[in-house]
Amino acid sequence: MTMTTETIELLAGTIDYQDTGGDGPVVVLLHGLLMDATLWETVTAELRTRHRCLVPTLPMGAHARPAHVDADLSPRGLARLVGEFLDRLDLRDVTLVGNDTGGALVQLLIAEGAERVGSVVLASCDAYDNFPPGLTGKTVVMTGKLPPALFGLFMQQMRVRPVRRLPIAFGWLTKRGDAVTARWMRPILSQPAVRRDTVKVLRGIAADRHALEGAAASLAGFDRPARVVWAEGDRVMPPEHGRRLAAALPRAELVVVPDSYTLLPLDQPHALARAIRDVASAS
Repeated sequence: MTMTTETIELLAGTIDYQDTGGDGPVVVLLHGLLMDATLWETVTAELRTRHRCLVPTLPMGAHARPAHVDADLSPRGLARLVGEFLDRLDLRDVTLVGNDTGGALVQLLIAEGAERVGSVVLASCDAYDNFPPGLTGKTVVMTGKLPPALFGLFMQQMRVRPVRRLPIAFGWLTKRGDAVTARWMRPILSQPAVRRDTVKVLRGIAADRHALEGAAASLAGFDRPARVVWAEGDRVMPPEHGRRLAAALPRAELVVVPDSYTLLPLDQPHALARAIRDVASAS
């Protein structure tokens, strides 16, 4: 199957998404803040022979199509955007996968019922009071206090590899994915409207820091198959949170992956693809 790029008009604006097509079980994969669909390229390459994989690029800082000026880009607004994406494409019994901030959106969607979701995979993600997560997330969200123009000037530093590899940037998020992270920076460095959207996302997170603590109460009611896949050496997402999530979800199993930081799709894509296949088969 060949991955194609499609577009869909949602309430927040037009978004791009990758779609392998096919008749297999549906897997929808969500990226994190300042990332796009390319986070999942190696994972979907493994899954697409037996699954239909859809990977939206959400308006979270690496998107090429700016959102509408009045779009709700708060954490809950972004979760509803994912729900609208599933509804508009009439996707059913979906295996919904989230890494980094994408996992936060999965949890917020569970809190709203997740009627079209048959199973979930939470892969080293924001959870509980770790929102924004760690030194990395807290630093980036703090920059959202800047006006979009000054925010853009600050982000120009991300052109430089040594800056990207700092713990306050992507240094503690991926061991092996610097080339990908460099590409993610292009829209935010070149498009004022993308910078505007990103500041809105960051301010939305800052205004709703307890969103995931509230969503945690809903996890016990998600009685469908789940996997919690966590990087053993994660320095941004506490491994204890992986254990707590696995205990909170009634049908979850915990998979601990060595030699990886938070971005498992870049550092250990094959192990993550196996876990996704396992839970998709169980749903």
